[in-house]
Amino acid sequence: MTFVAADEAAVAALIDDLYAAFLAGDRRRFDGHLHADVTTWETHLPGPLRSRAELDAYRNSRDASGQRPQLALLVARDKHIDVWGATAVARYVLLARSHPDQPLSATRVTDVLRRVGGRWLIVHHHAELLRDQEETR
Repeated sequence: MTFVAADEAAVAALIDDLYAAFLAGDRRRFDGHLHADVTTWETHLPGPLRSRAELDAYRNSRDASGQRPQLALLVARDKHIDVWGATAVARYVLLARSHPDQPLSATRVTDVLRRVGGRWLIVHHHAELLRDQEETR
C-alpha cells in the first residue's frame, strides 16, 4: 500500500469513527477528530462557526435545551478522498435517519483535513442538506 493510499484509508476511517462517536454520544471521541480552529458550516447551524470554541458554545446551548439530535442511522457513503502531503479533502454523502420508520435525509459534505503531529484533524467541515430519501438502505 502506498503512503497516499494509507492516508486515504486513515481519513476514511476517521470519518467513519467521527459519526460512530456521534451516534454513541461520545463527544470527547468526536472532538478528537477536530482541529481547535475548525470551521463548521452546516445547513442547520446558525451561521458559520469559526472555531471549536464556537462549535462548543452552540452544542452546549443545544444540548442544555434538549435539542441534541437522536439518530438511528448516521453513515458516510460514496467517499472520495484526495491527499496531498499534509492536506486531505474528503467528499461524501452523509445519510441520517432519526427513526427506523422515517425517511433518510442526505447531506453533501466536504471535509478538509490537515496532518498535525502525525494525526489527521478536520480543519473545515461544510455540510449542505440535499433532500429526504425514500429508499431504505
